[in-house]
Amino acid sequence: MSDLKVLVVEDDALIGMLLAEMLEDMGFSVCAIAATEDDAVAEARRCKPGLMIVDEQLREGNGSSAVRRILSSGSVPCVFISGAPIRSGPSAKKVLRKPFADRDLLSAIRDVVAGKEDAPHANAGSLRAETIRTPG
Repeated sequence: MSDLKVLVVEDDALIGMLLAEMLEDMGFSVCAIAATEDDAVAEARRCKPGLMIVDEQLREGNGSSAVRRILSSGSVPCVFISGAPIRSGPSAKKVLRKPFADRDLLSAIRDVVAGKEDAPHANAGSLRAETIRTPG
């Protein structure tokens, strides 16, 4: 699992760098940090990530829309991070509420990579799984 290339989508530069550092400390390779919806789509095309960590609320666009556009080219496991509830999205997904601990992020990554987006977690206070599906 640690050989996955990870795309981080986060509009706050400091949080993006901290996430990248956290992921690299876990043994992952961060291929890019994108700050906008359009940049996320472009970076996904360029680096073809095996995993995405996506903030829902971006200054330009939003995480769900970016993921929807990226997934039109193929499946990529995704963990959403947000300080606010996410009410719509492209598919079933894991939502990690800010702030979160590195062990919660690693657990969420393991679940999405294994295809267990709806798996319950012991630490329900900081990690909440939501199944969100679009019509159609």
